[in-house]
Amino acid sequence: MFSFRGDAHKLYRQLRKANYNLAENKHLVEIAEIEAFYSGIESSILQKIYYRMTKEKNGSGIIPILITSGPWLLLLFSNQIQSFLFKEGSFLWVFFVVIYISILTISVVLHFHEKSWAAVHMEIIQDILEERGGES
Repeated sequence: MFSFRGDAHKLYRQLRKANYNLAENKHLVEIAEIEAFYSGIESSILQKIYYRMTKEKNGSGIIPILITSGPWLLLLFSNQIQSFLFKEGSFLWVFFVVIYISILTISVVLHFHEKSWAAVHMEIIQDILEERGGES
């Protein structure tokens, strides 16, 4: 069933269905693999990885720049674009709008997907570093 509640609620529903097979859930196995990888890295390097992930998560990146600069570029050439797209009953504007909105949507989805994975990695690294700090 389609829902607007997001991935967290979908994961919750999958886990409830799985009942006692929680350890076999593919999402949890994936997180465990990431955690096991980072656990094998020494703390000083892990701290550097964390800094790099912070930069990636907070950096503006190319996708947000394209999203914000695209409309300004189109505005700059709006007269030329309008004369080309709307000449003599042409339906080129339909293709332009569909392509533009598709690229915009895909870009936004990819950007936030990458940002969310960076947050997951950062949380795992932070937890490992905190555990190690408590052991010293």
